[in-house]
Amino acid sequence: MTHEAFLEVAIDEAAASVRSGGGPFGAVIVRDDRIIARGQNRVTLTLDPTAHAEIVAIRAACQVVSSHELQGVTLYASTEPCPLCLSAIYWARIDRAFYASTRDDAASAGFDDAELYRELALPPAERRVRLQRIAMPAASEPLRAWTALPNKALY
Repeated sequence: MTHEAFLEVAIDEAAASVRSGGGPFGAVIVRDDRIIARGQNRVTLTLDPTAHAEIVAIRAACQVVSSHELQGVTLYASTEPCPLCLSAIYWARIDRAFYASTRDDAASAGFDDAELYRELALPPAERRVRLQRIAMPAASEPLRAWTALPNKALY
């Protein structure tokens, strides 16, 4: 199949999501020219703000390949991945991603990621959601224990 054909499937997933009461986003993950996972936006249906189509597809693909890493796959999304989904794409080690609609298209439908992009560009102290460190004596213990593990699964 072509990139356009896989994008059509992602768009079909987005349309199916809308028909079932979900958000207007869909994604598929492809390995060796075969779809191994599909995702539809389920944020409001599952009351899970992380249930974006790309995240749903990544979770399913990880189960298919029995790994938290997805090297060798391509993600196709109906719309440009938001910062959450883009981060998940990086964490999953996905090789590449293609999308059809732009973030501006999504904004015109009421899904404006521009604020998130602006916030992420700010220093932490200037963001709307304030992050503040509180030094705790035992805070580094889990990190030290992790570092000492001889057979840890790296990610």
